[in-house]
Amino acid sequence: MVRSKFFARTALGLALAMGIAAGGLSAPAMAKEKEKKQEAPKLKLSKGFMAAYQPAKKGFDDASKRADVVEARNKVTAAENAFRAARGKKAQDEARANYDAAVAALGALLAPEAALVEAAFTAAVDPDDKFVAGQLALNHGQLAHDKKMQRRGLQTMVDSGKLPASDLPKFNYYIGGISYDLRDYPAARASLQTAIAGGYTEGGVEGLLADAYINDNMPAEGLKVLDEAVTKRGASAPEEWIKKGIVVAYRAKLPDHAVNFSVRLVQVYPTKDNWALAIAVVRDMTKFQNQEMLDLMRLMGRTDSWAETRDYIEYIQAADPRRLPNEALKIINLGLASGKLEASDPAVTDWKAIAAGRIAPDKASLPGMEKDARAANATAATAMAAGDAFLSYDDAAKAEEMYEIALTKPGVDAPRVLTRLGIAQTDQGKSAQAQETLAKVTGIRGPIAQLWAAYAKSKAAPAN
Repeated sequence: MVRSKFFARTALGLALAMGIAAGGLSAPAMAKEKEKKQEAPKLKLSKGFMAAYQPAKKGFDDASKRADVVEARNKVTAAENAFRAARGKKAQDEARANYDAAVAALGALLAPEAALVEAAFTAAVDPDDKFVAGQLALNHGQLAHDKKMQRRGLQTMVDSGKLPASDLPKFNYYIGGISYDLRDYPAARASLQTAIAGGYTEGGVEGLLADAYINDNMPAEGLKVLDEAVTKRGASAPEEWIKKGIVVAYRAKLPDHAVNFSVRLVQVYPTKDNWALAIAVVRDMTKFQNQEMLDLMRLMGRTDSWAETRDYIEYIQAADPRRLPNEALKIINLGLASGKLEASDPAVTDWKAIAAGRIAPDKASLPGMEKDARAANATAATAMAAGDAFLSYDDAAKAEEMYEIALTKPGVDAPRVLTRLGIAQTDQGKSAQAQETLAKVTGIRGPIAQLWAAYAKSKAAPAN
C-alpha cells in the first residue's frame, strides 16, 4: 500500500503550537505577593545604629523623589515591559541586555545611597537593629530594582528573629522567588522548601519550586515536585502546571512522566486540544505496533481531536482498508471532509477503492464469524476476530459479547482484548464497567488504557 506524504508534527511541536511553554510558572503571583506591606514589630534601636540609620533613611527618601531617579526607574519599567513582550531568542537577548543596562544606570545613580545602607548594616549590632537594617535594604533594593539587595534585606529580617512566626513562611517564599529570579536555584529551592514546610500555599509556590529544579537541569526532581503538587490539588490543579509537566518530560525524554501528566491533563481538562496533545504524547513516547496504534487512534476519533494529516493517515494504516474496510473508509471520508486528506492523493484513492470494494463481502461474513466464535471449540483468536469485526461496524454490544468469550479461551492476548472490551463498553455508555476493565490492562497498552479510562469517566452521567 502506498504511503501518502505528510508532515509529521511531534507532540512537542503541537504543544508549542498551542502556546504551551516551559518557562516559569509563578512570577506574576509572586510579584503580587511582594506588593503587600508588612508592619514592623515594636523595636528599640541602639544609638550607634540610629546614627547610621537616619542619614540612610533620609538619603532614601530624598532619592525616591529625585527627577533623575524617577526617570531612570521609568526606563527600567519600559525595558522590563519590552523584555516581557519580546518573542524569539535574539529579540529576548537584546531586550534583556537593555533591561540590565537600565538597571545598572539606575544603580549608578543610587550608589551614594547604597553606601549609606552598607554603613547601617555595619552599625547594626542587635536583632532590632538588624531587622530595621533589613527593611532599609529591602526598600533600597526595590527603589533600585536591585534583587540582590532585596534578598539581602529580606534574609536579614528573617535572621533577626524579630518577625512573627506566622510571617516566616511568607518571607521565605519572597526570598525563594527572588533567588529564582537571580537564577540562584539551590538557594531558591532551600527557601521555597522552608516556605512549604511552614504551610505556605499561595503564589504557586509548588510550581516555582518545581521550576527551580527544572531550570537547574534536574527535570526528574522537578517533575516529582510538580506531580505531588498536582496530586494534592486534584481537580483544582492549574492546567498550566500539568501542561508544563508534559513539555518538560517530553524534552527530557522521560516517557513515564510524560504519559502520567498527559493522562492527568485529560482527566481534569478534557478539551479537544488537550486530547490531541495527550494522544500525541503517548503516541510519540511509546513504540506502538499497528494494533496498539489502532486503539489509540480510535480514541482520537471518539474525542474528535484531530490535529493534522498524520492523525488520519496513521489511523487508516492501523485499521488497514483490507482488514477493517468499514472503519477505514469512515476515517478516509472524515479526512477528506476536514481537508486534511486530498482526493487527488494516489494513496487516498487506493485506500478508498480497496475499502469500498471489501465492505459488502466483509459485512456478509459477520453472522458466520459470530457463529464460529460461539462454538464450543472456538479459539481465542476466532472470538477476538469476531469482536474486532463487530466493533469496526459500530456494533459495540455484539463486540462486547465476542471479547468476553475470547477472555475465557486459553492463549488469549488479554491486554489487547481487555482494551477493546473497555472500548466496546465505553461506546455503550457503560462507564463504570469500562473503567474497571481498562484498569486490568498492563504492559505497553497501559497508557492507551489509561487514556480510554479517562474518556470513559468523562462520559459518565453526572450525579443527580
